[in-house]
Amino acid sequence: MPDSTAVIVRFKLLVMTWSKSLGYTWVTPLSSCGIFINQAKYAQEILKNHGMNSCDSIGTLMATKALDADLSGTPVDQMKYRSMVEALVYLTTTTPDIVHATCYCARYQVRPTKKHLKEVKRIFRYLRNTIHMGLWYPKDTGFELATFSYSDHARCLDTRKSTSSGIKFLGGDKLVSGSSKKQDCTSMSTAEAEYVSLSACCAQVLWMRTRLTDYGFHFDKIL
Repeated sequence: MPDSTAVIVRFKLLVMTWSKSLGYTWVTPLSSCGIFINQAKYAQEILKNHGMNSCDSIGTLMATKALDADLSGTPVDQMKYRSMVEALVYLTTTTPDIVHATCYCARYQVRPTKKHLKEVKRIFRYLRNTIHMGLWYPKDTGFELATFSYSDHARCLDTRKSTSSGIKFLGGDKLVSGSSKKQDCTSMSTAEAEYVSLSACCAQVLWMRTRLTDYGFHFDKIL
């Protein structure tokens, strides 16, 4: 295990670099009990830029029914739709709760319709209620690597392909990675979709373990 002081200094410098380039906000100093990172300022800016700063807030990200291509729907301004989606993708760095819904909406940037735009605006309405949420990294916790994998069988209504989702933690409560992606193949069963999702998750975990090993952290067991 490397010197803890040196690791903390490297981590602090890295986060400070992110804070300058991505507009992060420091709430609690690292020398106290941890650090809290969010993009409240950026979230407020995109809400204002897209005319959503006075909209009613909402507690859920997406409707129960999944999106589809909506080929018979009314097209909307493609540039406006892409701008809104790109703004949300940039925000997912510190708000992993919007990753799944944002990735879903990003699939329909070629021909967006009113139906798709409604769902994107729903995410913005959700941000109005969660603008000060972010990532909390407590001090003096372990570096155990834990990961969770999930698949949604045949979720895509256009191709019937499944969706793979995964999330990774260090020390049990420090979120370091999250993803939600449509699978490349068409799974014939729920079990097959789970295996595909698990294999993708394992590949990411092995890459993370390699990177952490470069910093002197060696893992004999991954949860």
